[in-house]
Amino acid sequence: MNINNNNPAKYSDFSLQFINGEWVSGSSSRSLENINPFNNDVLGTIQLASCDDVDKAFHCAQSAQISWAKRDAAERIGYIEKILSILSNRKEEIIEWIIQESGSTRIKATLEWQSTYALTKECMSYPDRVEGKMMSHPVNGKKSFVFREALGVIGVISPWNFPLYLSIRSIFPAIVLGNTVVVKPASDTPVTGALLIAKILDEAGLPPGVFNVVVGAGSEIGDYFSAHKVPSLISFTGSTDVGRNVGRIATGGQYIKRIALELGGNCPLVVLNDADLDAAVRAAVLGRFLHQGQICMSTNRIIVDKSLYADFSEMFVERVRNLKVGNPSEADTIIGPIINKQQLNGLLNKIKHADASLDKLFGGEHQGQLLPPHVYGNVSNRHALAQDEIFGPVVSLIVADNESHALQLANDTEYGLSSAVFTSDMDRGINFSRGIVAGMTHINDITIDDQPNAPFGGEKNSGLGRFNGDYLVDEFTRTHWVTWQKAHSNYPV
Repeated sequence: MNINNNNPAKYSDFSLQFINGEWVSGSSSRSLENINPFNNDVLGTIQLASCDDVDKAFHCAQSAQISWAKRDAAERIGYIEKILSILSNRKEEIIEWIIQESGSTRIKATLEWQSTYALTKECMSYPDRVEGKMMSHPVNGKKSFVFREALGVIGVISPWNFPLYLSIRSIFPAIVLGNTVVVKPASDTPVTGALLIAKILDEAGLPPGVFNVVVGAGSEIGDYFSAHKVPSLISFTGSTDVGRNVGRIATGGQYIKRIALELGGNCPLVVLNDADLDAAVRAAVLGRFLHQGQICMSTNRIIVDKSLYADFSEMFVERVRNLKVGNPSEADTIIGPIINKQQLNGLLNKIKHADASLDKLFGGEHQGQLLPPHVYGNVSNRHALAQDEIFGPVVSLIVADNESHALQLANDTEYGLSSAVFTSDMDRGINFSRGIVAGMTHINDITIDDQPNAPFGGEKNSGLGRFNGDYLVDEFTRTHWVTWQKAHSNYPV
């Protein structure tokens, strides 16, 4: 297929696995119906992968990696250039798949495509960021070098909420740095989390074995994938509970490997007493309800200085009241469907308990998997609604006595992913930000941000490692110390 064609034929047949450059049927006895969460239409059926398929994928990746790493960096970058062209030509097709499969609104799906394109473009610079050095050595005539080498095979376990972007965030950097990849996508988004990427890389002409996909049930292949002897690193994005198990298996089994874990969040947005109230309200609404609140960086808690709380809560509820809930394909829809019925039932249970003990400022009944926004006021930071990561359109408003109390509340959580603070004083904002124990803090902005050149990651139970830019280069390469001498040393024996 000509990648410069501006009207390429749409991709079809997402029922197969992608292993060693071939589309093959999974060998599990189980199959998966891929369901549209808005209207419950069946998007396709996939014969799932077994542990034998995982073996084949990892071994093919291992065989391909040796020659792939030896290719010139310019050649690997050339594939990224082809991928960029395909992403551009297939923009609307990709956005439609994100909407259909993950229930993303058109606004969010377009944002995901934009983020994917920007990160892919940034990957072209990664090989030039790999730096070694020559060090001094106490023995005369002996040379001491430090090289950065590709890790080898990287296993990627990707999530369903930003399936395309959060898969590619590991896949493309790994590949351009000389690694090969096997990805296991979330069962809710097998196409946008992996199979669509495989179609793109296949169209770009990537050599067989460099990228492989195994779509399988976590209960059948999940632990086996993380424990497998071939991968040098497991990159996992998802919940803290599952990530904790992935980390335990990957580092505590027979074959110890590196891990990169991007886990849950309980992100605070703090409104200090000198904040621009309108800007804070707008950011809080977007930060909580973008993609139905199903984002690890979503604003989970809104902590407001007591002097502004009454005005803030009134303005916040009024803006929330006007959010459109409905068909995610429509351009003005802000809140689409919850990803699946299990997730919806969990949210309804949390709402039931919150209704019994909290001041409900706004809410409504669900219709199918559409759940309207729910807002609770004067919530104690120790309440379950404030302490848990609420992966849905439900938010807590918390009152802070003063700046010191606001910082205490922001840090009173087991998580430490993203955060935000609103203030008119830059020095105050920076000082407050540096007191938050989190991987990221944004002053006068939403908690949701991920830039291709900035370190993305969390503290505490929000994960290990950093993605993007130089930080990702360090994660996906290894340090190798090499020495050289022309003549042998005067050994004592």
